[in-house]
Amino acid sequence: MKKNEGSKEESTGSKVFAELPQEKWDDLTRAVEHRVVAPRTIICRQEDPADSFYIIRSGKVRVYKRDNDGRETELSVLGTGESFGEMALLTGQARSANVEAIEETRLTVLSKEQFERILKDFPQIPLAFMKQMSQRLLKAEKIIDKEVRQQYLAPRVSWFDFLLLIGVSVILALMFNRSNPNGIPLFSNFPDKRAISEISAARAMEQVNKGGTVIVDAGPEIFYETKHIQGAVSIPLALFDIVYSMAFGGEEKGKNVIVYGGTVSKLYDWDLAEKLLQRGHKDVKVLEGGVAAWEKAGYPVKGGEGKK
Repeated sequence: MKKNEGSKEESTGSKVFAELPQEKWDDLTRAVEHRVVAPRTIICRQEDPADSFYIIRSGKVRVYKRDNDGRETELSVLGTGESFGEMALLTGQARSANVEAIEETRLTVLSKEQFERILKDFPQIPLAFMKQMSQRLLKAEKIIDKEVRQQYLAPRVSWFDFLLLIGVSVILALMFNRSNPNGIPLFSNFPDKRAISEISAARAMEQVNKGGTVIVDAGPEIFYETKHIQGAVSIPLALFDIVYSMAFGGEEKGKNVIVYGGTVSKLYDWDLAEKLLQRGHKDVKVLEGGVAAWEKAGYPVKGGEGKK
């Protein structure tokens, strides 16, 4: 493999391995397989044993499942710099989906042994996988929420797959915590719910104007994109353990936190407020009436993608 004079990501061909020391990558790639696959080639099949990890150097692939009736469900399309195959290697289970080349695709293929060496020697790599997994989880959550609201559509991502993604994320978190004492806490004592109180929209705005207050949207991201309080941070309850460490670090622990995002069927706000207390936040309140009360009071809300 030739050294690339450009960026590190271009050199390794992978977004996940961009932080890997160049000499380590050069050492590994002396033995890796480089493969060119034609369009419509099946790279790995559902239920195949897990023996390789793939990095896309150029081209595109689609990831899909096929049910017992032969119906296909497309899960994602991956391109240059993205990777696949890590879930089966981490869980020790068979492949959970098929991967097919959409166009001519150049791959770097790492064996199971090479993949495990990297994870063992470089604890920052599991964290990079966590970030990648969190992005995929967010996409999966969007699909699930959208299809729950559109009740007549068949689910494109099963709850089994969704829970499997969360399980792999926990494995990665445990690996990261083993080498980093300041890692991601996975289990905490259950707090006294009496420590959480509600706050009116008017009082919440007073706190925001004084400064030192963070507003958190606890609902699924699809709800956040539809409408959210201007300036609110999106931390979906289902992805809290992953998103919190990346988007809501320790510097906010000295601030007041106001959480909203409850619905008739799910109190995302109260559950997330409890989790924030578990993480050491002292002043956490739930916005009475949520975004509807905030908007009714004439305070700014935002639709579209919004700022996170």
